[in-house]
Amino acid sequence: MIKALLCAAVTVFLLVPNWLHAEYEYIDIDTPYLRKLPLAIPLFVRLSDGAVDQAALEKTTEILEQTLDFTSYFDILDRGAYLVDPQKPAITTDDINFNNWISIGAELLITGGLTQNGDMITMELRLFDTYKARRLVGKRYKGSIKDRRQMIRRFCSEVIYKLTGNHGIFHSKMAFVSTTSGNKEIYFCDFDGSNTCQFTDNKQISLFPAWSSDGKWSAYTSYLNGKPDIYIKNLNENQRTIIDKKGLNITPAWFPGKFQLAATLSFSGDQEIYLLTGKGKIIKRLTYKWGSDFSPTWSPDGKKLAFVSLRAGTPQIYIRDMVSGRIERLTFQGRDNTQPSWSPRGDKIVYTSIEEGRSNIFVIGLNGQEPIRLTQESRDNEAPSWSPDGSLIAFSTTREGPSRIYVMTAYGTDQRRLLTLPGEQTNPKWSPNFIKN
Repeated sequence: MIKALLCAAVTVFLLVPNWLHAEYEYIDIDTPYLRKLPLAIPLFVRLSDGAVDQAALEKTTEILEQTLDFTSYFDILDRGAYLVDPQKPAITTDDINFNNWISIGAELLITGGLTQNGDMITMELRLFDTYKARRLVGKRYKGSIKDRRQMIRRFCSEVIYKLTGNHGIFHSKMAFVSTTSGNKEIYFCDFDGSNTCQFTDNKQISLFPAWSSDGKWSAYTSYLNGKPDIYIKNLNENQRTIIDKKGLNITPAWFPGKFQLAATLSFSGDQEIYLLTGKGKIIKRLTYKWGSDFSPTWSPDGKKLAFVSLRAGTPQIYIRDMVSGRIERLTFQGRDNTQPSWSPRGDKIVYTSIEEGRSNIFVIGLNGQEPIRLTQESRDNEAPSWSPDGSLIAFSTTREGPSRIYVMTAYGTDQRRLLTLPGEQTNPKWSPNFIKN
């Protein structure tokens, strides 16, 4: 079941070579005041006479719109303003009157078409720059009708790569904790909240999900045996390891690119962070200062480790250099700073800080910049986690009453709910991309 969840096979054919990503970036993901690109997406058309009905064309267009809208990069224009024949296929630039699109404000245009033969479909998709009257991306996909969403996600990945130089988030997933079953269990869903499934069924408290960097393993803490132990599971095979040393075994964090992880263990009497193999064997101890150390998070290159420590009396975030072993304090503002998550680009750490009894999300640069608050006056916001491309942050919030998983841009804009399930949802953890383009 998990293996089927993690990937779907589709056949991809290239219509035209992608333009080399060198000329310029349409979207500057480093800009905090990102202007959304006006994008037109006409309804899909039938590429030939066949069994594709109007409802299928509309649904396919809707999936494409929702997938791209999730990125917060685009302003998708109202289809009622279009000045074109919706049934006329746009195969080449000669088929398109770009002035019609420019006049309604569209800077980008995506056209799509479908052919269906039984349960098999062919989907053709193209991205155009209207001002340059130029096709940027062209793709044809073949597969089962059930693979339609995966085809669209592959195309969206190509679109985002062309516009930003990064393949985006479309093949990533989210792990989170939910009380839907009556107990705190680990659940998975796709990046956009769809395709939810329950991963653990321990009927005990399960917490702190973590993905390995290859997406093949999950680690988490469970009270299955009456105390917090770390469970390491292969998502495709029936392999499991338990780290069940005396005391606490909590907050696992996978080492980038290796079958190793950092975790907090208390068998020595104090909560310290250790480096372990994926089979649970201790490689070395990483912290020695008296005072609880927990919640490790790795820099993308694995050369540094951020973590929370009480060594100064209150929870603060520190960084350990893995070569020299030197540890420096990162946060000084606020008396309670926890749950750090290192950005995929390596330049920032997002974390939870408690001020006046409320939790909020802050981000801090590693170059001496002051922390920036991302959530405002909306009850408790905590447990931030970066998307694999660094463009979005998932977090849990009680702004609706029960705790829900929300997503926002890296600069705190476009905050919206990811999904709603019975019970409460907390502790999101974004996966890497499962499919490498």
